[in-house]
Amino acid sequence: MTPQRRRIIKSSESSANDKKNKRGNSQRQASFWRHNVSILMMLGASGFVSWIYFTWTDELTHTLVSRVEILTQPRVFNVDCSEDYKKYKLFPGCTPTKCGRAISDNVVTLEEARKLRRLAEHGLSLAGSDGGASILDLHSGALSMGEQFVNVYRYFKDQIRDVFTEDDFLLYRDVRGRIQKAIAETFGLNFSKMYLTKPTFFSRINSSSAKTTHDEYWHPHIDKETYGSFDYTSLLYLSDYGVDFGGGRFVFMDSSSNRTVEPRAGRVSFFSSGSENLHLVEKVNWGTRYAITVSFTCDPEYAIDNPSLP
Repeated sequence: MTPQRRRIIKSSESSANDKKNKRGNSQRQASFWRHNVSILMMLGASGFVSWIYFTWTDELTHTLVSRVEILTQPRVFNVDCSEDYKKYKLFPGCTPTKCGRAISDNVVTLEEARKLRRLAEHGLSLAGSDGGASILDLHSGALSMGEQFVNVYRYFKDQIRDVFTEDDFLLYRDVRGRIQKAIAETFGLNFSKMYLTKPTFFSRINSSSAKTTHDEYWHPHIDKETYGSFDYTSLLYLSDYGVDFGGGRFVFMDSSSNRTVEPRAGRVSFFSSGSENLHLVEKVNWGTRYAITVSFTCDPEYAIDNPSLP
């Protein structure tokens, strides 16, 4: 066979192999996208956000405030308000027109945070979830017990005044008022047109495996969509990230990155509750995380009273 003939045959074989490789690559790419599109369709929007978060979190996460920082002034981050609020009744002086998130270390003292943590520990020592997340709601009386909830005031009626004191409730109400004032001042609101709403509760989170959906606190969500009545959400932390627990950071999920708040006892984080503040709490992987969620509405129909000791 002549060299030219051999070159022609070799060229034909190479061309055939190239086509075969291209077909293989195309098939693999098509299979990859079919596989992932089917996954995304099954996961839905919330699942997609979770997938993005857990896949790229290291590259996209920025710390808004670390535990070791002590803020002498509130740290405020403004964001554009979402369209969500247009779907709800407008309440001038309260409905968000200036949106964002803020962190403050001078609303609640460390000693007050310690007293409130003791209140939570005493109440939650009566029962607790079988999974990793337990709640105590002083307003409704809801307390996690196993895989359900009981009314702490009725279930532990004879013991309740050995667990809680009038001073506990006075401190709780005072701190709630100061948080409301901080939110009103930061977002330029009329304090008197804001109302406490439910759920407002203590939380205790550890690394135990989830037993029910109530224990799965780590999913991304939007408070306005989840609860309806929420217009402003706040978290008062009662324990320290990296000291009392690991994991458990609060994460705002923005389009360009994730932005975290590292809990510190006495630190208050608050934000407008629409989709401009999609967020989650990381899974706690050791220790115990204590916090209070305090929520506010602009709609007086959803207002709740301060709790009182029976």
